Amino acid sequence: MELLEAMRTTFSCRDFTDEPVTDDQLHRILDAARFAPSGGNRQGAHVVVVRDREVRQRLGDLCGPTMRLYAAQGAAGETPFNTVVESTVDTEMVMVAEDPGDTAAGRSGLFENLGDVPVVLVVSVDLSVVASMDKDLDRVGLVTGASVYPLVWNILLAARTEGLAGVVTTAVVPAEDQVRDLLGLPDTHAVAAMIPLGVPIRQLTKLSRRPVEDFTTVDRFDGQRLGH
Repeated sequence: MELLEAMRTTFSCRDFTDEPVTDDQLHRILDAARFAPSGGNRQGAHVVVVRDREVRQRLGDLCGPTMRLYAAQGAAGETPFNTVVESTVDTEMVMVAEDPGDTAAGRSGLFENLGDVPVVLVVSVDLSVVASMDKDLDRVGLVTGASVYPLVWNILLAARTEGLAGVVTTAVVPAEDQVRDLLGLPDTHAVAAMIPLGVPIRQLTKLSRRPVEDFTTVDRFDGQRLGH
């Protein structure tokens, strides 16, 4: 598969067949993905391949409170987990609720049945080796992600060559302390993403994305749109 085709057609897959994902497939995927760039080439990322069904399901369960809050904020007309506009939703009440409600108002079917997904990859990054150039700014940090998310995306691209698909989810991150205990992550590691991976039930080939002119300008944010 050509690179540009893979970039244009790699979708977020949440429905998988029962076909297993082999260690050989994962090794080939990660062997290609490891060439992703990282700050200073420090390569601080780590991948935990979760084969144990009970552990996979526990990871899915840990996403429950996050997804309930996500749904509640969305239902309130908010952008969930926004760092600019403060939420009006009672976070504590939603997070501790025992009944997640239906799929639209609680956990998605993916997390409820994460134990049934062929394999789950949990990607973390060692904060003691990455350079966070924005650490002193008065906003949420973004730069650290530059040392781990290129690897995450490469994993999904490389999976296409194996007939596999997956989805990048961060719903488990708010439960980082529990994930650290569950997987034995060192204290310096931050959970960056969780990637359920398998053979897709169906392959999407047409994705909806904004055109270049909608997000690219020349010289200034309010400058002329590229190509105009």
